[in-house]
Amino acid sequence: MITSKFTEFIVSTSYDQLPDGVIQKAKECFTDFMGVALRGSGTESGEAVKNIIRPGDESTVIGQGRSTPMEAGLANGIFAHSMDLDDGHRLAMLHPGACVIPASLSLCEAENRTGKELIESIVVGYQVAIALGMMVNPGHRSRGFHSTGTCGTLGAAAAACKAMDLSETQITNALGLAGTQAAGLLESDHSGSMGKHLHAGRAAQSGILSALLAKNGFTGAGTILEGDEGFLKAMADVDPNAMTDIDPYTMAHVHPHETDLPMENYHISDVYFKIYPVCRHLHSSIDALLEIVEEEHPELGEIEKITVNTYKIAAEHDDYHPISTEALRQSLPVSMAVALLNQETGGMIEFSYSPRNQKEIDSISGKIQIKIDSNLDKQYPQSRPSEVFISTRKGVFNKRVNLPYGEPENPLKQGVEWKFRNLNPMVDARVLDVIGNMDSYPDVRQFMGDLNSFLKI
Repeated sequence: MITSKFTEFIVSTSYDQLPDGVIQKAKECFTDFMGVALRGSGTESGEAVKNIIRPGDESTVIGQGRSTPMEAGLANGIFAHSMDLDDGHRLAMLHPGACVIPASLSLCEAENRTGKELIESIVVGYQVAIALGMMVNPGHRSRGFHSTGTCGTLGAAAAACKAMDLSETQITNALGLAGTQAAGLLESDHSGSMGKHLHAGRAAQSGILSALLAKNGFTGAGTILEGDEGFLKAMADVDPNAMTDIDPYTMAHVHPHETDLPMENYHISDVYFKIYPVCRHLHSSIDALLEIVEEEHPELGEIEKITVNTYKIAAEHDDYHPISTEALRQSLPVSMAVALLNQETGGMIEFSYSPRNQKEIDSISGKIQIKIDSNLDKQYPQSRPSEVFISTRKGVFNKRVNLPYGEPENPLKQGVEWKFRNLNPMVDARVLDVIGNMDSYPDVRQFMGDLNSFLKI
């Protein structure tokens, strides 16, 4: 049974068995989450959720103060997803960090867990969210579900269960409760609304709620994933009966007696980090555009046309007149125009609605033609390819990018520490040393106390 296999993995995973590379990646994911969430706490949706969060003393609300675990999870998840700059997994088609880490952090802090246990919780949550995402996609996405909200809820519940050290029975119940709460529709994303941010926050909060209820005897379906009316059949194109020889947490055909997980089977190892605060489907086109500019140095006035050949899902992000910041983050032509105009800033490229140079943006985006390339479409989702052509008076320049910057195969040159500092230049850089030593802390409350002293909460 798939649900029971997830339960077994949650129970059996321990810090001591994790490869060094997985532990390091968990710290990088936490660094990325903290940098994005801290900056995201000041966004419009971040400010809105702050207004409804009640004070408490159990868990940190990043950049704000303290609250209960469930409310901290909601707020921190929204903060982390509000800029579309959080980590992701291309095959699972979701953003695990914004769902899993708020659940891990709030409960590990409330339960006085160690730094090592926080890392355990994070790795377990990523594993479940990503494995489920790979199991159900792309069919799940094509039905209109936002995997961050749906699969992320199960990942958050897994993390919460590990943080609370629940029994197998309690974990199974918690997963059942999380599965029946799993929600998130892409209409919220592609209409340019803040509902997209809510998906991550609610996933974290629902995962926490599921674990808290299960600890107190509340029952959930033990076959929430594979049941006749469960997640896989109701929300995806998956036949659970055809998955009997698949290990659901490694997504690999393995010998039934094989128990050791090599590093490559910990899915957190395959997470990407973003440097453009826009939908990931836009990144390969932006990368190709900026590589041409760096190599060929075309003057803006010389550009006559920009042609983008890419896969179908990316090409469908073709709103030439977004009416909000959230809609801009889903617009391929406008995001490319903003990136082109800001490519020499030396830092993170800022994206916001109605900037001062709106006329220039409109002029450039109007020159961009987007085409679906059937050959490139066949390579999705294993890669996310795009080929960009810039036509100028001096000739045509082109560049193809198969995997955008920040993927494990094409990693960030400066690392997530650079990203953190760039997003939060006023924060004491010693905060990064604290995160780097998170597994040495005997108490996550002390760990967050040291972090918050530098964040000046």
